[in-house]
Order: sequence, then structure tokens, then C-alpha cells
Amino acid sequence: MPLDSTNFPLVWVTYEEGPDHDHDKDFQAFEANLRRGEPFVLLTDSALAEDHEHSQEEKKRNALWMKRHKAELRNLVLAMIVIEPSAAKRLAFKAFGVAFAKFWGYPMRLASSREEALEIARNLLSERTGSTAV
Repeated sequence: MPLDSTNFPLVWVTYEEGPDHDHDKDFQAFEANLRRGEPFVLLTDSALAEDHEHSQEEKKRNALWMKRHKAELRNLVLAMIVIEPSAAKRLAFKAFGVAFAKFWGYPMRLASSREEALEIARNLLSERTGSTAV
């Protein structure tokens, strides 16, 4: 899940990975965002495919990493906003969102367009920081 933090506090996540993808770099990028100590929002328009299955090793690595960073994740990541134009797919994501939030410690929000996602992100950030800049 490569991260693009160019427009921090808006951090774009991509789930399209090549066969030689380095997950350690993803975790390092995520940690760099956490070290900033400022709230941020994750956004994606390339949500994980329904048939994607993590290996046992990936599940273990993700769980251990998440546990090490649990407090930071709950405090600094305001949400993962998934852009999905299909109303049916958004509905399917809602059920997954409950488990997602329990595991990662931050909520999953759904948007039908990039514009809606950015509006949700701005609102979350302004509620947290008390400013309208983003």
C-alpha cells in the first residue's frame, strides 16, 4: 500500500502493487507520517479487491505493526476515506468498515467521488484542528 504524503495532511494510499512491492517501505512511510505528530487523513480510490487475501506472514506483520503504533493511529489518523462510485460497493464496504475500525483504530469513511472525499477530509481536519486550512 504505497503512500503519497506530498499533500500532507491528505495522504493518498494505493493498493495496486507489483510483484516485487516492498511493504517495509510502506510501513516506513506510514511511520514518517505518524512522527509528524499532526492529525492526517488517508484517502484511496483504489480500494483492496474483494478477492485479495493476505498471507499469514502479512497478517502477522500488519498486526504486530499496528499494535506497536496503536496509540498513534487512534490519535493521529482521523479516517481512511475510500472513494467508490458504486452505491452497491459502498454498501458492501460499510459492513467491512466496522471490522476495519476495530483493527486499525480509526474509522473508514465512504465517498462517491474525489470531491466528496476531499470535503469529508477537510471537515475531519477542521474539526480536529479548529482551522479551515487544507
